[in-house]
Amino acid sequence: MSAEAVRLREQGADEARLKLIALAGQHPKDAVVAYQTAWAHDAAGLEAEAAPFYEQALIGEGLSTEDRHGVFVGLGSTYRVLGRYAESLKTLRRGLDEFPDDAALKTFLAMALYNVGEAREATGTLLKVLAATSGDGGVQRYRRAVEYYAEHLDDVE
Repeated sequence: MSAEAVRLREQGADEARLKLIALAGQHPKDAVVAYQTAWAHDAAGLEAEAAPFYEQALIGEGLSTEDRHGVFVGLGSTYRVLGRYAESLKTLRRGLDEFPDDAALKTFLAMALYNVGEAREATGTLLKVLAATSGDGGVQRYRRAVEYYAEHLDDVE
């Protein structure tokens, strides 16, 4: 059933999305089916329809660690796109409780922080992600400084 859901979602067509909806209805406790259904809606630009499936995926059973991570990113991002910023922040922070060093969750958190007017925290979060993930030598050479300034953006001497 879960493998079928993945296969359907990878097909990407509207017909596959409709089949996933039916499959999710038949197996409401299957978190993988719910996640694949949410993903299919999200990919089709149907965020409002995706959210309930993401929510179901978080309370259902059977998600791998990778899929659970994907649900937090997907749901947090979906809430943000829908203007449900408080729910976005809560979801992304919950994801970071489980995946504390995850750059994707931190990046989406920064976007949601920006949306609620927390530009300082958003910028600091992004600077930390940049410093931690940049392997190009450019930022990496200045990692300590960037991480410091991420916490001290308003400091002047």
